[in-house]
Amino acid sequence: MLQETVDITYWIAFTAGILSFASPCVLPLIPSYLTYITGLSFSQLDETQPSAKVRITVLLHSLCFVLGFSVIFILLGAIAGIASAQIQAFLREGLEWVAKIGGLLILLFGVHMTGLFHFGALLGDKRVHLREKPSGFFGTFVVGIAFAAGWTPCIGPILASILMVAASSGQVSEGVSLLTLYSLGLGLPFLLSGLLFHQFLSAFKRFRKHIRLVEIGTGVMLIAVGIMLMFELLGPITMFLYQWVPVRG
Repeated sequence: MLQETVDITYWIAFTAGILSFASPCVLPLIPSYLTYITGLSFSQLDETQPSAKVRITVLLHSLCFVLGFSVIFILLGAIAGIASAQIQAFLREGLEWVAKIGGLLILLFGVHMTGLFHFGALLGDKRVHLREKPSGFFGTFVVGIAFAAGWTPCIGPILASILMVAASSGQVSEGVSLLTLYSLGLGLPFLLSGLLFHQFLSAFKRFRKHIRLVEIGTGVMLIAVGIMLMFELLGPITMFLYQWVPVRG
């Protein structure tokens, strides 16, 4: 049953990364971030058929940016796993309490994101801004680190929820795996939006009116995950889903 539970938490982590990208504090700022990290003008990025040089520049800088925030997120995942492992060593039922408390916090994060109630003191704006980007690809990597370290208003609740799931696993490897998938879910759309910038802008103009619905949906997902953790339902629910969804043998 452990493997099946792990599978569903992997999907939750990857989906959480995608939802972080679509959050109101990230998605509308993608054009600004891309011009900032690449040093290219908006018109260069928005060309219908950008040159090979522009595409390579966007790809390399985007990869460095994604690598920067991924390093921080994965490190946080490892720390969450280490912390829960220590609890397991000193407290017999430590992981059970981690799961219940973590589930409660995830539920509260979900309520916050739906707008039913806001926890401003807990999730205040702690963004880190770099007025002048350091030069080169290493500078872009540093910007990615700054993004991960300080961008809490929107991705904070989602990221914290995945960290809670990682802590409840009691394994460093699980923490690293979950946060790697979260980073992948956040990073892949960023890479695609850079390489297909013109198409991204067209799609964003149609999608932006639905951002609030995505935020509410994310909140509902977090509430569901919180309840599953609190009442140890991840395993039974996964087993039920495996009866209906074909899986590899």
